[in-house]
Amino acid sequence: MARAEYKKWLEPDNLIKLQGWARDGLTNEQIAQKIGVSRQTISVWCSKYRDIADALKKGKEVIDYEIENSLISTMKKHTITTTQYKMVKKDVLILKAERTKFMNMYKLDHPDATKEQILIATAENVAVYERIPMIETVTEVDPNVSSMIFWLKNRKPDIYRDQTFKKLNEANARKAIAEAGISEAQLKALKEEDNPGNRTVIIDDILKLKELRDHESSTTK
Repeated sequence: MARAEYKKWLEPDNLIKLQGWARDGLTNEQIAQKIGVSRQTISVWCSKYRDIADALKKGKEVIDYEIENSLISTMKKHTITTTQYKMVKKDVLILKAERTKFMNMYKLDHPDATKEQILIATAENVAVYERIPMIETVTEVDPNVSSMIFWLKNRKPDIYRDQTFKKLNEANARKAIAEAGISEAQLKALKEEDNPGNRTVIIDDILKLKELRDHESSTTK
């Protein structure tokens, strides 16, 4: 079985891949087979490298709850905190301790590595500087209306989601009734053509109706 370097699986894209495999239901043993290591190696990586452990844990948890909580938070007035950091060089003794610890772990995972390879890996993975928080800014954010609409339409569909369709159906029903009434009146007018005095006139224009009334009034006089 080919040996896989843990460093590769600490890269963001591969952490997402690990999380996706776990979310798809793969066991640690199956994930180990995909990577090309033993199940015990996966366990060692999880104990040593928090990013790998977190990726597998998040993948196995129900992501929907996290998304739902995020959505709920946007529907309420909330605050966002941003922090500005300053890069400060680590204390010499602390840096030395971190490098020694990393080299020891690297040797365990790569027993055939040369001294030069170990030093290069240490330089790449142990930062000389650390971030120190300096300024913290708190911003108040108003509720997200789109999130509220989405939530209500899905949580209370009878009240919110179908209102547009309901109004459209009601409008179509009223239109159909009106058209039926006009058709009935037109049919009645055709039947009464032989009796002008009892004639039913259908007029769509108010001005024409007024002209007709004025004409009948003048005729009567």
